[in-house]
Amino acid sequence: MQQLAFPRYEFRFKNTKNKPGVFDVVRKKFVVLTPEEWVRQHCVRYLNEALHYPLSLINVEKQLEVSGLKKRYDVVVFTPEGKIRILVECKAPSVAITQETFDQIARYNLSLQADLLMVTNGLAHYYCQLDYEHGRYNFLAELPPYA
Repeated sequence: MQQLAFPRYEFRFKNTKNKPGVFDVVRKKFVVLTPEEWVRQHCVRYLNEALHYPLSLINVEKQLEVSGLKKRYDVVVFTPEGKIRILVECKAPSVAITQETFDQIARYNLSLQADLLMVTNGLAHYYCQLDYEHGRYNFLAELPPYA
């Protein structure tokens, strides 16, 4: 898989039925290694190892309902109180980050109400802090570490 704009991490790999797999430390199982999954796994490791968010507060690929439609978010980081701190949207490295990507995460966030958003294709990362009081978001240079 290609090198991404994240620190280098050690991953466990396994082939199952001629499909490459990578061990997901959150789901505690091997998952099919697609380009988007490669980005997702780097993102999880970055949140945990670089920013020190506990694995127990990180959730991966869960279903949510948006305007009556079933969707899946990529990564969510909770606060210890159960509020959503960070919502992450991951794309494959070959997928450009566009306004459509931001619209997608904004739609998901209507029901989730995260404090922070991260959009990444593994090569470019964008971080936003939500300002619900004024109905806008502010771009950040980086995500804050776990406090």
